[in-house]
Amino acid sequence: MSTGRWWDREEHAARRERLLTRNRIRAAVRTWFEGEGFVEVEAAALQVSPGNETHLHAFETAFRTIDGRAAPAYLHTSPEFAMKKLLAAGETKIFEFARVFRNRERSALHAPEFTMLEWYRAGAPYHVAWDDCLSVLRLAAKTAGASGLGYRGASCDPAARPDYLSVAGAFARSARIDLLETIDPDGSPRRERLAAAAVGAGIRVAADDTWSDIFSRVLSEKVEPALGIGRPTVLHSYPISEAALARRDAADPRVAERFELYACGVELANGFGELTDPEEQRARFVADMNEKERIYGERYPIDEDFLAALGEMPPASGVALGFDRLVMLATGAESVEDVQWTRVHDPF
Repeated sequence: MSTGRWWDREEHAARRERLLTRNRIRAAVRTWFEGEGFVEVEAAALQVSPGNETHLHAFETAFRTIDGRAAPAYLHTSPEFAMKKLLAAGETKIFEFARVFRNRERSALHAPEFTMLEWYRAGAPYHVAWDDCLSVLRLAAKTAGASGLGYRGASCDPAARPDYLSVAGAFARSARIDLLETIDPDGSPRRERLAAAAVGAGIRVAADDTWSDIFSRVLSEKVEPALGIGRPTVLHSYPISEAALARRDAADPRVAERFELYACGVELANGFGELTDPEEQRARFVADMNEKERIYGERYPIDEDFLAALGEMPPASGVALGFDRLVMLATGAESVEDVQWTRVHDPF
């Protein structure tokens, strides 16, 4: 029986083989990226902005001078801003195993501090990035000696041909909703259309739910449980309103070059064809922070240096992959904290 103390000798011994497997997977993945010509970097975790997505919550601290003056600072929720600045500086293929921090998140799939494997390819279309994801997924399973991935009764063969599925296609298949009919040609969402379709699919809709709220509920209740079952799923072409840092799809302005990789119903990676227009990015950040303030009563500053760097950044694709989740699936663990060497103290 677990004592709840990760440093208990018997509890550590029970977890140790998975932790050693984590090290082997990390070493193998590092070797793979280096073989692909990537440079490993280290992004500073302390930033003037932790990111500007509506539902991401940061840990806040402060810069202090010797005479006591203070200015707010944040532990980053992703190394994205710093890594894109490196692309603007001239780097072309970079990766990092980054320690990142997210508040208000703790569950079997979430930890307040975790490792994010993030990488960028300058000049590469975003389908190259999802090919990278699949290579990393297969390598992790092979390194762990696992013929398949597993989580809570679901299984996935990482070597199987992936299911490439658009978000609109997934909504049609799992919820019988024509998602694109709820989005105007310029990408503006039509809340009432999606609300009616969701109710028809048996989804609860509250009077104050936004289009994004309804979208997220359909995704989590109807779509995600069916993704990555038996074989990996690459879910792509997200609605533009759900892709704050991705560029618009040239063929359909209602959607963006965003994808997610799923295995065993678990989202493992989030990738973009990166947005490089600083004015459009500013407008998206402001809209997201307005929504954050409406829902949570708080907002984060915008990193002006990041927006300046976007104007000098080359076209690129990038991916953020939850390394702890990857190890969890490869080792058959029940939670991400089961494959972390140490755990964040729970004060509650």
